[in-house]
Amino acid sequence: MSGDLLPLLAVLLVLAGLALLVWILLRGSTRGPGRLRSVDLPGQPGPVLRSERWRLAGRPDELRELEDGRWVPIEWKSRRAPRGGPPRSHRIQLWAYCLLVEETTGRAPPFGRLRYGDGVEFDLPWDRAARAELARVREEVALRYDGRATPSPARCGKCRFRSGCDVSLA
Repeated sequence: MSGDLLPLLAVLLVLAGLALLVWILLRGSTRGPGRLRSVDLPGQPGPVLRSERWRLAGRPDELRELEDGRWVPIEWKSRRAPRGGPPRSHRIQLWAYCLLVEETTGRAPPFGRLRYGDGVEFDLPWDRAARAELARVREEVALRYDGRATPSPARCGKCRFRSGCDVSLA
């Protein structure tokens, strides 16, 4: 009889694990400013925001609508919040979503939010300084590669582009 219960117990444990995973994913969507517009979940993707003008596209993890009708993008990060605040790459990603929201809706969001796995959140204003930083990054990306790489066995060994890199040590 106990042998017959093992498969049932395994199925129940898997179902409980899936229910916990869905709860964790949805838990973040109940917090935040305004009304929830969309959440990007596996199997239920949120809308892709596009800007032909800036040649960008992206899908924020969450979009919220404030009482005045402006949308706020929220980006979830599974890692703990960094001590010194969000790294540049996270800020740039969030500001790109702010730009896409503005292009999509015709209205600039007042801020974007970064939500880390430990529950810490950072609201980053979508202002002149953020726009300037995003513009600098877009200009850097558009430049031809200048050969500034500093290859090292540790760096190159972990790099996913090493097979096509002309300076790789791996």
